[in-house]
Amino acid sequence: MRWLPAWGEMASPCICLHMQLWQDMDKRAAHSKAKMLGCTCMRLRKASRRVTQIYDRSLEAAGLTVTQYGVLGQLIKLDGIGMGALAERLIMDPTTLTRSLRPLQRQGLVRTRPDRRDRRSRCLHLTAKGRAAFEKAVPAWRCAQHRLEEALGGSAAAALNAALDHVIERLAE
Repeated sequence: MRWLPAWGEMASPCICLHMQLWQDMDKRAAHSKAKMLGCTCMRLRKASRRVTQIYDRSLEAAGLTVTQYGVLGQLIKLDGIGMGALAERLIMDPTTLTRSLRPLQRQGLVRTRPDRRDRRSRCLHLTAKGRAAFEKAVPAWRCAQHRLEEALGGSAAAALNAALDHVIERLAE
């Protein structure tokens, strides 16, 4: 596990790195304007499928998909969150989240309970078995993360993450 310094210690280098990454991306974008005739959505979907394949293959031995791993990871931090709130946090349709939860519930990794404040709503809880499954999968996730960073290169992976965060923020409804 990497040690991460406090934000204050990283402010200037982070800002400079962020600015440099955006400048590099702007140069690449200007250079490839001729290639920009295709559909952005399709490019993102293709990239998403490739990345998902890398993580799913790595997590397969732990018995999880990357989506399931992400749900368990959220529940470790937000045990008792409502289904709607979790779907919103994951930028996922509630119906899709329900489908992703079914195998986790069948395996006894997650359980739902009525919300104490509103009995019509359901809250999600990670079981001890779910926590153990998540912990068992962490090394496989790290392996996939490392593979992706190696394939892209460290600065390109950082630039991609910054660009994706920017897209997510700018396209929020």
